[in-house]
Amino acid sequence: EAASMGVELPADAIAFRCNLVTLEQAGDRVKMVDYSAGHIDTKTAAGLVRMLDAELGNEHCRFYPGVSYRHLLVWRRDCAGLVTAPPHDHSDREVGEWWRRYLAVPGLGEVVQKAAALLAAAPENQGRRQQGINPANAIWLWGEGKPPAMKTLQEQFGVSGALISAVDLLKGIGVYAGMEIIAVPGATGYLDTNYQGKVAAALAALDRHDLVFVHIEAPDEVSHQGDLKNKLKAIADFDHLVVGPILAGLQRRGEDFRLTVTMDHFTPLSTRTHAELPIPFLLYDSRRHARKPEDCGGSCWQDPPTGAYCERQAENSPLVADGRQFLRLVLDQAGDEAG
Repeated sequence: EAASMGVELPADAIAFRCNLVTLEQAGDRVKMVDYSAGHIDTKTAAGLVRMLDAELGNEHCRFYPGVSYRHLLVWRRDCAGLVTAPPHDHSDREVGEWWRRYLAVPGLGEVVQKAAALLAAAPENQGRRQQGINPANAIWLWGEGKPPAMKTLQEQFGVSGALISAVDLLKGIGVYAGMEIIAVPGATGYLDTNYQGKVAAALAALDRHDLVFVHIEAPDEVSHQGDLKNKLKAIADFDHLVVGPILAGLQRRGEDFRLTVTMDHFTPLSTRTHAELPIPFLLYDSRRHARKPEDCGGSCWQDPPTGAYCERQAENSPLVADGRQFLRLVLDQAGDEAG
């Protein structure tokens, strides 16, 4: 996130993902009502985060606004031993134990408490309460870390790339991978995102890059909310508004191409959080409709493909590859030595 926002981290700094959340507090009990504060819009959220930075920011603590409920806090004091948790892992659950861990950290605990008081009194949140919308009445810090060390796409695979996403985590990875980060107006990371703008930007980027990565966040968001109706809508929108138009656009270019559809992880409705399970991927090569197993090492292609493109099929499929092997397969470099 820091890289995506153009924030350079000092050597002694730690970056925290800083969610605006809705908490319900009664005595010692703290409940995570909404990890996204009603999927707060970016303009309102940015105003709140800038207010927090103006009131609480100093040489040890800085707030940076991101998109919707996702923001950044850079901390330059000791917080060794602090263990955090993703807020979306605890939707509608008691989180008092986690909350008290923040409060126990010298300096950081004061920031968290003061932020909650400032947010509760903010006019924006008073208006949200009056409208029956979950207020952004607290910050939740998690996913802390320092800058990663990684090779660029050009260094590791010999290709250039572009990335399109509303999520700073993805954009930051793209920065470290040496990719062009394309900002699309109206990209929200939710059901109301600008799908058409993302597709148009992706197809245009192919004029200057070998690889374009388009990330769609909506299916994950509604899964965290446990919303079956909107998860079905998000999947249908992805198919109808993203995959179909990109495929048609690639075909119109009249060039050979490969198109991959996949996901980064499971987010089952039953748990409303991420799960480490095998994920499905689909790879279409315009030059052929099927590949032989020996073309990619014998373990990462099924010929002919059978069944549906779904999680259940992936569970029984031999299509297993780590990230680098997968990208080499996508780039038709499957026979190359691993980098």
